[in-house]
Amino acid sequence: MTAILPLLLILAAMAAAYHVGRKRAIRVVGGIDRINRLHSLPAYYGYYAALWVGLPALVLLLLWTGLQDQIITQLMVAELPPAMTEDLSAGRIGLIVNDIKNLATGNITSGEITPAVQAAADHYQRLSTIADAALGVLVIAVGLAGLSFAWRRVSPAFRARNRVESTVMVILILFSSIAIVTTLGIVLSVLFESIRFFQKVPWTEFFFGTQWSPQIALRADQVGATGAFGAIPLFTGTLLISFVAMIVAVPIGLLSALYLSEYAPRRVRAWAKPVLEVLAGIPTVVYGFFAALTVAPFIRELGESVGLDVASESALAAGLVMGIMIIPFVSSLSEDVINAVPQSMRDGSYALGATQSETIRRVIFPAALPGIVGGVLLAVSRAIGETMIVVMAAGLAANLTANPLDSVTTVTVQIVTLLTGDQEFDSAKTLAAFALGLTLFVVTLALNVIALHIVRKYREQYE
Repeated sequence: MTAILPLLLILAAMAAAYHVGRKRAIRVVGGIDRINRLHSLPAYYGYYAALWVGLPALVLLLLWTGLQDQIITQLMVAELPPAMTEDLSAGRIGLIVNDIKNLATGNITSGEITPAVQAAADHYQRLSTIADAALGVLVIAVGLAGLSFAWRRVSPAFRARNRVESTVMVILILFSSIAIVTTLGIVLSVLFESIRFFQKVPWTEFFFGTQWSPQIALRADQVGATGAFGAIPLFTGTLLISFVAMIVAVPIGLLSALYLSEYAPRRVRAWAKPVLEVLAGIPTVVYGFFAALTVAPFIRELGESVGLDVASESALAAGLVMGIMIIPFVSSLSEDVINAVPQSMRDGSYALGATQSETIRRVIFPAALPGIVGGVLLAVSRAIGETMIVVMAAGLAANLTANPLDSVTTVTVQIVTLLTGDQEFDSAKTLAAFALGLTLFVVTLALNVIALHIVRKYREQYE
């Protein structure tokens, strides 16, 4: 049994507890006409009862779901015949356990189904059935206990509203803390692995080296794979592709935002903006196919027709398609900022005899400029973190070049490449991905902080 059925049972019990608690509050004061004697509205007493029914049951369900399979697996392994597990490593025992679970759930097994395996699968299935039944009984028991406690607490002087609001506040703080702790855990995990990398490779080589070849010799007699971890070619390729993308996205996005907010009729704006924002919903792998199969061959043929040497995978192709993908970011953010400029500033400009174009150039655009700059910086962060388009259209060669017609690679592409397949996490090659990720995280975080600082610093000047 999955957790869906107990969850639905808990939700139904909470709904019933709400009505029971509300009616109980009305009854203790002698009817609906005397509810003014209650400290809180009757609904808060219902919410209080629903919380006492739902929260303990949800906590029980969460713990039970997380621990049930581990406990059942341990009980099942303890009942296995000694001949099945003796002289076997933990990995081999894990494979046997997986086969037993697959057999119990009706899936395909990797080994032969022996009588011992079949008996273990039957035992695992019986334990699962007992655990599911016990979960249902415990959920009902905990819900009834919570309802009984809330029932006894209901009285005219009971501060139900305060208790409900305090509980909701604790829940909000808890979920906010989960998000913060998760972010902190991600940062620390990347940081610790990056420290291990810099213990193997000097940070000066990583940040100032011009050769990137992370292949390391696996044997003492192996040659040609000593490893080079200079990340400058990766950062150069990232900045080059992002620069091309912003050359495409910023003018088109900004001009489209000005047209939609200042010139376009209402009917045109009603369908043009959703159509433009559809670009943001297209998967990046689709953009990658478009760049690799359409844009890159077109640029190569066009370059050859004028005598230029264009690589089959170029930074220009990836940057152009990435710029198309980022247009909705610049356009939507810029349009929102332009629309936020007070109408009184437009009216004052028109009253002084300025034309519409003069008002846009001298009043609206300067007033919206901080927000536009912030939106552009956020779009730059999006471009720096893009992976699929670069993988499919720009290549994997770590070339230190400023020529957009050459093949380059980016930080995100190398992270994917280094962590693809089975890797040894004691190797500098694998740990280099964490150093690249930490550097990329710091760069994008700095851009986001700068963008938010610009928006917050200048936003109130035009309200």
